[in-house]
Amino acid sequence: MSKSDSARRFYRKRVDFFLLLQKIKLWPSRTGVLHGIKSITEKGGYAELTTHCNKVILTRNSKNSRAARWIRNKWIAGSCPACKIPEWKLSKFNSTFFAQHYGSALTNNGSK
Repeated sequence: MSKSDSARRFYRKRVDFFLLLQKIKLWPSRTGVLHGIKSITEKGGYAELTTHCNKVILTRNSKNSRAARWIRNKWIAGSCPACKIPEWKLSKFNSTFFAQHYGSALTNNGSK
């Protein structure tokens, strides 16, 4: 395991949800399956997500949504076999922490 794999990453809890999705490129389904995001198209207050298993999901930009809470709390049952999320990406997600007063704010012009 290299140094970058074991590095802990911190993001603010209340960051913009679309910026967080663009950064981690993972989506938790309602059944707890983690999907890899292929593309994100923002449409005002909504975004259209296309996963690697070619599912299209329309989501709102809400910090309190089910998906935002599940990502922050890491409530997942497994990963989608069709999306084929690499092991390094899952370990990077597992080493990511969300804190209220510490971490990157993920602004539009880059990370702070």
